Amino acid sequence: DSKVIDKIINSLSACEKDLIIEIGPGSGALTKRLVKKDASFIAYEIDEELKDCLSIYEGDKTKVIYDDFLKRNIKEDIEKNMNPNFKVAEDIEKISYGRLFVIGNLPYYITTPIITKIIDDKIFPEEMIFMVQKEVALRFTANVGTRDYGAITVFLNYYFEVNLEFIVNRDKFYPVPNVDSAVIKFKRRNSLLDVDFSRFNKFVKDAFTFKRKNLRNNLRSYDQDKLGLILNKLNKSLENRAEDLSYEDFVYLTNEYYR
Repeated sequence: DSKVIDKIINSLSACEKDLIIEIGPGSGALTKRLVKKDASFIAYEIDEELKDCLSIYEGDKTKVIYDDFLKRNIKEDIEKNMNPNFKVAEDIEKISYGRLFVIGNLPYYITTPIITKIIDDKIFPEEMIFMVQKEVALRFTANVGTRDYGAITVFLNYYFEVNLEFIVNRDKFYPVPNVDSAVIKFKRRNSLLDVDFSRFNKFVKDAFTFKRKNLRNNLRSYDQDKLGLILNKLNKSLENRAEDLSYEDFVYLTNEYYR
């Protein structure tokens, strides 16, 4: 549907000085529009049978890598495949292109692994725009205190402002899938709250161990007296569920607990 493609492209503010990474271009429905932005461009496509469809989009500033995105060294790929006028530095924040954008239509089963890899590899995109299964989008963009709010919501909110842009009905696809999709935008936070992320990570995962149980039950292995005092400063208690705490609350809880 060209109107859906237009909405996706219009949500991407990349210009010719920037770099766009597309994950899973398929036959090039988005690719043909993305390369017109005249930005540097790298696409990852796992299906080599699509070379005939995608080779027409390759050029001096554009490259298609036929491999699994999850297995690649992204920083190395950028360094090897960018326009020769550009050079990647060890600290990718200092590389010579303007901004990095990541875009893709992601299958349900690899949505979270792809986003996790981008975070773990520290490639620092300015924005990520993904089309995902609607139910996944609702979890990623859930508000504190709702049933869809979970550990993944907390982690993503730590790094990004996450917004649901629009719903894409299943009838916009061929063949028609059994689910609706949604386009979501991740905008990088300019500064991150100070926390030991490994401790923060474990705290959040433990707190959400059994989603319908309260913090008292899920955090039994922690000093509950200490937890109770810290939670009280947040106007919360051990009777609250993890879904009642924002990512800022979890950062505060982690820092205070291990102070």
